Amino acid sequence: MCGIVGYIGPREATNVVINGLQRLEYRGYDSAGIAIYDSDRGLQLRRSVGKLSNLQQRLAAEPTYGQIGIGHTRWATHGGVTEFNAHPHRDASGAIVVIQNGIVENYLHLKGRLLELGYQFESQTDTEVIAKLIGHYYRDSRDLVSAVRQTLRELRGGNAIVAFSIHEPDTLVAARLGNAGGVAIGLSEDEQFIASDIPAILDYTRTLIFLEDGDVAVVRRSGVAITRLDGTPVERPTHTIAWDPVAAAKGDYRHFMQKEIAEQPRALMDVLRGRIDQERGRIELEDLRLSDDDLRRVRRIYATACGTAWHAALVAKFLIENLAGVRVEVDYASEFRYRGPILQSDGERDALLLAITQSGETVDTLAAMEEARAQATPSVAIVNAIGSQAARLADGGPIYLHAGPEIGVASTKAFTSMLVAAYLFALRLAQARGKLTPAQIRAHIQALIELPGKAAQTIEQTTPICIELAERYHRAGNALFLGRQINYPIALEGALKLKEISYIHAEGYPAGEMKHGPIALIDEDMPVICIAPRDHIYEKMISNIEQVRARHGQVIAIGHAGDALLAEKANDMIGVPETLPLLQPVLNVIPLQIFAYHVAVLRGCDVDQPRNLAKSVTVE
Repeated sequence: MCGIVGYIGPREATNVVINGLQRLEYRGYDSAGIAIYDSDRGLQLRRSVGKLSNLQQRLAAEPTYGQIGIGHTRWATHGGVTEFNAHPHRDASGAIVVIQNGIVENYLHLKGRLLELGYQFESQTDTEVIAKLIGHYYRDSRDLVSAVRQTLRELRGGNAIVAFSIHEPDTLVAARLGNAGGVAIGLSEDEQFIASDIPAILDYTRTLIFLEDGDVAVVRRSGVAITRLDGTPVERPTHTIAWDPVAAAKGDYRHFMQKEIAEQPRALMDVLRGRIDQERGRIELEDLRLSDDDLRRVRRIYATACGTAWHAALVAKFLIENLAGVRVEVDYASEFRYRGPILQSDGERDALLLAITQSGETVDTLAAMEEARAQATPSVAIVNAIGSQAARLADGGPIYLHAGPEIGVASTKAFTSMLVAAYLFALRLAQARGKLTPAQIRAHIQALIELPGKAAQTIEQTTPICIELAERYHRAGNALFLGRQINYPIALEGALKLKEISYIHAEGYPAGEMKHGPIALIDEDMPVICIAPRDHIYEKMISNIEQVRARHGQVIAIGHAGDALLAEKANDMIGVPETLPLLQPVLNVIPLQIFAYHVAVLRGCDVDQPRNLAKSVTVE
């Protein structure tokens, strides 16, 4: 969720870049940096740890001057919070500077190759690999655009970058690869602007274009030229943004829910930032106040939440028990305190409360945390809202999602971020308890790093069929969602999404329980959504699907892309990429969100503000 800004034109670039970074500081405040070029003063680089104000103080003492520049606010991914790790980063010659938002999934491989070629590194970041690669290719081509294209072809993962070279002082190169977040280019006469989010440049222009995956933009004072990675020219539409914070925040999307579904690749990337050490095979949860000794003492966890977050808690149970070997009980927060829970064994202090909440202000979840405190049981909060009451009550520390504001009442990006945060917590427990070796954790980290790209692929590939299915079933009166084991909570979440925004009655069930009641409801008019990845219970799910088809139910199957057997058994199939079985729910839920959204739109429902619902339930 880093913030990037670029400028070229007649103004002092420093002022434009810093102003833009102030609008983007919510995207990162571990460190900040700026690179400005002037033909007389050369390249001027300033970086500071901490909030943007620290960089501004340094610039007051050591000002920069020039009409071309880039700036960055950082949330750490690879490498700690140090000035060396702050952006911008330079190539080996020091002539090329780069800022980045994203994760280079194969950076260890690329860094190893560059080390073998004799390159040295000043930081622990994956961004420096990009800078060194661009410099490596620039040495032969002497063309910045060509060097950027060659570099992008080698990167795996979602990345947005801006680069310039002192040898081409009239050019900025911006590129987007995958879905690391947006790249907006603001157009104006004799000057151009680049930013990762619209508000950063609205003071200067309301005319913007947005880069797509695989776009490379050459930005000069006179205008912008966009090509694909192979150099093919391409035109992108120009948008005029209303000077309205709400409209600007929504961008081109019809609803906030649609926007937040699309933001999930970026949100998943942000929940990983600064928490994964791929080289050492370690998980670092910066705000967790429990030591390894504390975590080793934990023998049982009480997970408590409401609504969508409760479904995340059910998934967390599978993650923690499978990875860390700690027993987990899951409670609705609204029921937890009223049942008189006994959290600690006689003479033992070995329990932990795990509270999951987007807002951090849900009254029932806060009451559960207060109950834990009353019984001398530490709590950990997986929470999105920084500084919220849940974050303050969590004496074991918060695990922030960093998903950004979620405006739509029906949670999407916060839910998938909760699943990844729970995965990180499970790995951290396993690490402290010696259940997983660094090599094993490294394999999980690699899958996590690849997840945002697979989420983007899921959105792109499943949206067309979800729209088609929504057109077919938006008049249905009932729907059934079936899943097994870790995908049973995803069936619950899919049903909740459909009912809360489209007002269609929908139920989620463990597929093995279908014969104990729900099977009586199945007829030729009922869509039955079956979640059936190729896992250890795949054959049982196939059997459940055959039972639905035998009663003329309309089966929509969600499974691994290319599963011919599943496609044959179902009426319709939605294929998603394959990942580790415990991570698969993150991808499986995305088409359920998209389907529910388009059903609600076709039914004319208020998607962002469904009737009778509120974003945060702060009263009983």
